[in-house]
Amino acid sequence: MPARKSPDTASRIPSGKAATINDIARLAGVSKKTVSRIINNSPLVRKDTREKVEALMREVGYTPDPLARGLAFRRSFLIGMVYDNPTAQYIVDMQYGALDALRDSGFELVVHPCDSRTPNYIDGVRRFVQQQKLHGVMLVPRASEDQKLADMLAELGCRYSRIVPVGFEDNDGRMIVTHDREGAVEAADYLLTLGHRDIALITGPLTYRSAIERTNGFLDTLAQRGVEVPKARIIEASYTFESGVAAAEKLLAARQRPTAIFCGNDEMAAGVYKVALRAGISIPRDLSVVGYDDSPLASRLWPSLTSVRRHTRDTGRIAAGTLIRTDTAPLAVASVRPHLIVRDSCQPPP
Repeated sequence: MPARKSPDTASRIPSGKAATINDIARLAGVSKKTVSRIINNSPLVRKDTREKVEALMREVGYTPDPLARGLAFRRSFLIGMVYDNPTAQYIVDMQYGALDALRDSGFELVVHPCDSRTPNYIDGVRRFVQQQKLHGVMLVPRASEDQKLADMLAELGCRYSRIVPVGFEDNDGRMIVTHDREGAVEAADYLLTLGHRDIALITGPLTYRSAIERTNGFLDTLAQRGVEVPKARIIEASYTFESGVAAAEKLLAARQRPTAIFCGNDEMAAGVYKVALRAGISIPRDLSVVGYDDSPLASRLWPSLTSVRRHTRDTGRIAAGTLIRTDTAPLAVASVRPHLIVRDSCQPPP
C-alpha cells in the first residue's frame, strides 16, 4: 500500500493523480536528472540528497515506471529469457530463480520460447531483442548451446548469460555451468554400489548437450567398473513423459528385463513408473529407477524418486543476477553442481 502523503506534500500534488518524476524533482528541489540517477542507483549523488529524495518517494508512494525509464535511457529495464526446452517444470523453476534476482531491482522479466530446429529461429530472437530493447538476455538450454545465437547477441551489443552443461569458449562471466556429467556419474556410482549390473538408460535428445553429458558420464562410469550397457538397453527419448512411456515399453517388454533404469530427467522417469505399474512390476522390488532434475515431481511419485538435483532455481537467479550487476569487475565462470538425492525408488537387485 502506498505511503500516506503528508498534508503539505499532498497539497502540492494534483488531487487524484499519482506523483510523477517531475513532481519528485520539484518537491525535493533537485533536477529531474538527479532523481533519475537516484532511481537507477547511480553513485554520482550525495548521500544526504539520495536519502531526502528516497524519503519523499516513499512518502508519496512514487514507483518508477520501467517503460518510462527505458525511454529516458534509450533502453528498457527488461531482461529476456530465451528457451527451447520441452520440460515445463524446468522452465517454471528457471523463471522463479530469475524473478528472485530481479525483485526490487526495477527490472522485469519477459520470456521468449523458440524452436531451434526451425531455420529462422535466430531471426525471431533478434526481433524479440530489438523490439523490446532488452537490457540483457538469459539463454536457457538448448538455446544456450547455440554459438550462432550467442554471436548474434554480441553483434547487437546485447549482454547475455548462458546456462550450459559444460564450459564453452566464451567470456567467463557469461557462463553458468551446471556440470551435468557429474550428476550422471553420481547416479551410476549409486546403482553400482547397490549391486546393479543389468542397467538400462533412457536419454534425452542427443541434439542437447545436456543429454550427451549425462549419457557419457553414466556410461563411462559403468565401463570403468566393467559394466557394458548393450545398445538395445540405451533408448533416446525427448525429455517428455510420453517419450518415457514409449521407451519403458520397449525395455520392460524384453524377456530379460533390466534391474535398474537411469532416466535423463524426472518426466521420463514418471513414464517408466506408469509402464511398470501397468505391467505389475514393483518399484523398487523388481526395478530400481533414478531420475534427473529433482523436480517437485520426484517427491510426489510413489515410491518417491531418487533423482539428481541440479538447483534450477539457483541457476536462474545467478543467470539473471549477472545481467543487472553494476560492478564492472570481471566475473569467473559460475558453477552450480548437481548431487544425488536418495529416496525410495532403488534397492539392491532381486
